[in-house]
Amino acid sequence: MTAPQEVRRASAGSPSRGDGGRARLLADAARTIDAPGLVIALSHGGRRMYRLDGGVQPGDAPRYELGSASKPFTGLLLAALVAAGRLRYEDSAAELLAPGHPVHPSVHAITLRHLVTHTSGLPALPADFYPQALPRWSTAPYSRYPAGRVVRAFLRARPRHRPGTRWHYSNFAVSVLGHTLAAATGTPWEALLQQEVLAPLGLHGTRLRPGPPPGDAVGHRRDGTSLPPLDTGGFNAAGAVRATPPDLLTFLEAHLPAAAAPTPPLTAAFEDVRRPLLRRGLGHAHTHTLTWFHHLSPRGPVCFHAGATLGQQMFLGFRPDTGTAVAAMCTRRVHRTDPFITTIHELLTEKL
Repeated sequence: MTAPQEVRRASAGSPSRGDGGRARLLADAARTIDAPGLVIALSHGGRRMYRLDGGVQPGDAPRYELGSASKPFTGLLLAALVAAGRLRYEDSAAELLAPGHPVHPSVHAITLRHLVTHTSGLPALPADFYPQALPRWSTAPYSRYPAGRVVRAFLRARPRHRPGTRWHYSNFAVSVLGHTLAAATGTPWEALLQQEVLAPLGLHGTRLRPGPPPGDAVGHRRDGTSLPPLDTGGFNAAGAVRATPPDLLTFLEAHLPAAAAPTPPLTAAFEDVRRPLLRRGLGHAHTHTLTWFHHLSPRGPVCFHAGATLGQQMFLGFRPDTGTAVAAMCTRRVHRTDPFITTIHELLTEKL
């Protein structure tokens, strides 16, 4: 691995006296994490700073697979459509997807809010997903489970829990949400996200389908061998976004209260996705917004979401009270005992 490079992008005005200290924090975090292709991007008070491997400049950095960190994009899309009056959070997903189709009463009761907040009662993945995925588990488990099959699995589902009563993380649910938004608007999810979120925010380096290197980063197994790009099949809304580090900072900065959203629906949408919405976990100690995990820290609330694909790892987070945002990524999926998530989360909560 070549030596990392620190790159700073100054905003208007004189440099902040805290730049040196923030650069040291990024360097310390990078030394803690042993992973290829590591990028740490920090924005604080409108100033950006990057820590990149290999002397790459931020503008030349490739797109990285966000995996589950794609979900805040889909959640923001839902919030924008609700703010525009095109949908309601309490709309029945089944009625929007297949009006009049006979479904289990619990499925009929599942709303768009339930899907995005992981309270639908649906499992992490459909029951029939696993047999077809096992032969390709280490390369392309989602690739042969298309959109129509996701929708059919939802319409015939029998949720274990009544919607709204339990929190259970579900790629299945958020994927169903994407198909529901497409059906309700008559617009494919990819085009809808581009029109309502990516284009208004100026995320021109963000894509929803894989491309060749060097435009897209290449993921790796733990032994260093390369992996093919992620094919999400019918689960695009839960994990298909690919973005550059600068685009990810732009996306996160737009969530900060001081930011000016480009459209009225997005202004209201950002307010919705920042607001704590439900409690979960042991003793209901953790809170969750419409799209973000929401934890308290000694320096104020932290909103974040992690993501992992077969060969890449991602962390996105922001602190509304301090105008701080962090995006970190590497080209190897990390083990739960590795310090990637913990280190970046701690960086986000540091005094900057």
